[in-house]
Amino acid sequence: MQNKKDSEIIENIPLIPLRDLVVFPSTLVPFIIGRSSSVQALERAIEKDKILFLSAQIDPSIDDPRPKDIHAMGVLSKVVRAIKIDNKNIKVIVEGKKRARIIEYLSTYPFYQVLAKEIMEIEDDSIEAREMLKRVLTLFEDYLKLSQTTNFESIIPALRDNSIGRVADIISSHLYLPLEEKQNLLETVNTLERIRRLNFVLENEILKIHSKIRKQDKKSPIDKATFRRQKQKVFPSGISFNKEDQPNEIEELKEKVANAKMHKDAEEKAYKEIERLESMPPMSAEATVCRNYLDWLISLPWNKKSREKRDIKEAEKILNEDHYALEKVKERILEYLSIRQLVKYPKGIILGLVGPPGVGKSSLGRSIARATGRKFVRLSLGGVRDEAEIRGHRRTYIGAYPGRIIQMIKKAGTKNPVFLLDEVDKMSMDFRGDPASALMEVLDPEQNSTFLDHYIDTDFDLSQVMFIVTANMVEPIPRPLLDRMEVIRIPGYTEDEKLQIAKHFLVPKQINAHGLKSKNLKMTDMALKKIIREYTREAGVRNLEREIKSICRKVVKKVVSKRMDYRETITPKNLEKHLGIPRYKHIYIDKKDEIGVAIGMAWTEFGGELLTFEVTKVHGKGNLILTGQLGEIMQESAQASYSFVRGKMYEWDITDVLHKDFDIHIHVPEGAIPKEGPSAGITIATAIISLITEIPINKKIATSGEITLKGKVLPVGGIKEKILAAYREGIREVIFPEGNRADFKDIQKKIRENMKIHFVKHMDEVLSLVLTKDVLEEIKKNKSYLSNKLSKREGEETPKSPIN
Repeated sequence: MQNKKDSEIIENIPLIPLRDLVVFPSTLVPFIIGRSSSVQALERAIEKDKILFLSAQIDPSIDDPRPKDIHAMGVLSKVVRAIKIDNKNIKVIVEGKKRARIIEYLSTYPFYQVLAKEIMEIEDDSIEAREMLKRVLTLFEDYLKLSQTTNFESIIPALRDNSIGRVADIISSHLYLPLEEKQNLLETVNTLERIRRLNFVLENEILKIHSKIRKQDKKSPIDKATFRRQKQKVFPSGISFNKEDQPNEIEELKEKVANAKMHKDAEEKAYKEIERLESMPPMSAEATVCRNYLDWLISLPWNKKSREKRDIKEAEKILNEDHYALEKVKERILEYLSIRQLVKYPKGIILGLVGPPGVGKSSLGRSIARATGRKFVRLSLGGVRDEAEIRGHRRTYIGAYPGRIIQMIKKAGTKNPVFLLDEVDKMSMDFRGDPASALMEVLDPEQNSTFLDHYIDTDFDLSQVMFIVTANMVEPIPRPLLDRMEVIRIPGYTEDEKLQIAKHFLVPKQINAHGLKSKNLKMTDMALKKIIREYTREAGVRNLEREIKSICRKVVKKVVSKRMDYRETITPKNLEKHLGIPRYKHIYIDKKDEIGVAIGMAWTEFGGELLTFEVTKVHGKGNLILTGQLGEIMQESAQASYSFVRGKMYEWDITDVLHKDFDIHIHVPEGAIPKEGPSAGITIATAIISLITEIPINKKIATSGEITLKGKVLPVGGIKEKILAAYREGIREVIFPEGNRADFKDIQKKIRENMKIHFVKHMDEVLSLVLTKDVLEEIKKNKSYLSNKLSKREGEETPKSPIN
C-alpha cells in the first residue's frame, strides 16, 4: 500500500457546480451549462489552462448554489471541447484528471474561484484487491447485460492496462446510482475500500433488477425487453431521463436511416456505421465521429424535391418584376420551364452569367428560384483555393466535414434547388489542390448524377440541381470548366435602361427600405440622369443604388426632425445639396478635330470605357516611346502599328518624315490605370499616320480593332461593352472589324438605330473614314512641302532627300 504522490495546492481555479452529476478521474464526460456564472468560469478556464474544478451540488434543485450547497470533494478536469448550442447553453466535454478538495472560496462573483488541494490516493495492489477486482468485473458484466444500457465489449478497451483505482472509477462512472452513492465512491480515496464498496453496490443493483423483472412478469405477459424500455435510465454523464421519453439511440438511428430513403449503397454504409457505433464506448472520440457521419447521411435530401411552378406566364411575370431587360436569360429560363411540361425528368441546366459588376447576376439567381418555385442557395467561390472546400475532407482527418456543395444541398433541404456559384472567376489554386478542377464534376451533366464527396463517401445525385455560375471575366475560368456551361453574356446597361431601373425598381425599393412613403420623396427623371452621368461611372447600377440610398437617408432625417408629412422633390438644381460636388465630368469630344489624337474603345471588367490615344514627335534617335502603363500585349500592338506605318511610308515614298533624329511618343492618359489588349491597334496606327501626314482625325468617331503588319483588321472582344461606352459618352459613329458583325445582333435595337456602325477589313478603310482628308491626295499635292512643314514644327531643319 502506498501514497501516489505529495498533494499540490492549486490557486484561483474556476469552479462549476453540477446538478445530478459526479465526474470521476480518467473519464470523458459531456454536460450542458447555461448559468451565467458557469459560462464565465468556463471562459476563464479556456483562456488560462483549460483546468476546471467540478463538484456536485448537494441539492440539484437550487438554481444559485452557495458554497454550503456544494460538495467539498470534486475532480480537477481538463476542458476537451466546448460547443455553443444556442445563445444561452454550451455543451462541454471534460476529462476527469485528479481528485481534489476545496480549501477556500477565493471569490464568488461573477463566478466561483477556489483554492483546491489535490487528494492523495491510497493505492492497494494486494492479492485481496486484485481478487476483489475480478469479482467486481464479473458483476459489472452481469449488470450491463441485465440493464441493457451499454455493451460491455465496448468498455473493455477502457478497462485494459489500468490500475485498480482507475478501473474502479471507470466502472463507477457507468453505474446508474443515486447522486449520494456516486459522491461516496468519489470520496473513497483508498482503492481497496472503493472496490469493496463497488462489490456491495453491484450485488444490490443486480438483486433489484431481478426483483423488478419477476414482479413485472407476474403482472402481465409483457416481455422483459418491453419492461426494460419503461424503466428509468441514467447516462454515464449522470443526466437522467426516461427511456419511454427518449428511445434507444441505435433504434432511433436505424429508424431515421429507413425514413431517409437513401439509395442502396448509402443505406448499407449507414447501417454498417450504426453497427460500429453500437460496439463503441458512448463517450469515445470515435463514437462522436460515427454520429456526425450518420447525422450528415440522414439529413441529406436523398429524395426530397420542391414542386416546380410550370406556369410560364406567372414565371415571366416574376422575372419581369425583379429585373429590367436581361431578355436572353429570361428567355432561357422560360424555355426550360416549357421543356418541363413535356419531359418529366429533364437534366438540370448549367447557366454561366458573365458580365460586369452590378448588372444583376447574383440577384438573378434568387429571382429564378422564385419563378420556378425552387429553394435557393448561394455559394461564394471568391478566394476558395482548397479542393476540399468543394469535395470535402476524408473522414480520417480530425474535424473533417463535407464539402461546400453538400453543405449547401443540406441547407436547401431539397435535391433540386437553384444553386448559385458566385464569382467563379475569383477562385485560385495552391498546393492543396485546384478547386476549379473539382467543380468540373459538379457542373458536368453527364457526371454530376454520381457526385462523390470525400466525407460522405457515396454518390449523391446533383443532376436535378439548376446551377447558375456568375463571373465578371471569362479569361480566368479554365477552358474545360467553361465548356460545361451555357455562357450568357450580360452587358452593361445603357443610360435609358439605368433610368428605367432607377424609376421602377431602385427608388421604390429604397423608399420602402427607409420607412418613407412615396409622398415624402420624389425624384425627377433629370435628377436621376444627372446621378447616372455625374455621380456614377459603371456598367451596372450598384453605385447608382448607393447614391439613391444616400438621398433617402437625408430625407429620413428631415422627416423625423420636422414632420411626418414632409415632402421633397429631388431636381438637378438641389441634387448637390444631397450628394455634394459631382464626382465625374462627362467627357465631351472636342468639336475641333486634332492631329495625332484618336479615340479608342476599351473593355474592362466593370464595363466599357473610352480611351484617348495621343501621339507626338520629339527629338531623339528614331525610337518608339510608349507611356500610360500599357500591358505587354498592348505594347506589342503598338509596335505592330508602328511597323505598319513605316511600311506605308515606303509605299507612299515619304520616308524622310520618319527621320532617325526624331522619336515617336505614344501616350494613353490616366497613367495610373493599367491597360491591356490588342484592340487598340487600328487606333494607334491612325494617330501615327495623322501625325506624319498632318491630317486631323475626326474626334466624333471611336475605333477598335487589332492590326496586322499587312494592315488587316482582326476581330476583338467586348463589343457590347465598348459600343455601350461610346453610346454613353455621346459618340454616335464607331468602327469595328468585319469579323465582329455577328456580335451586333444582341445589341439593343435603340442603339443600333441611333448609331452609325462601320465594319472594316483593312486599315485603308479606317483611314478613309477617320481622317478628315484623303491621305494619298494630300501626299500627291506636295510631298516636299509636307516634309518641310513637319521639320519646321519641331524647330529644326531636316536634311532633304530626293523623292523619286
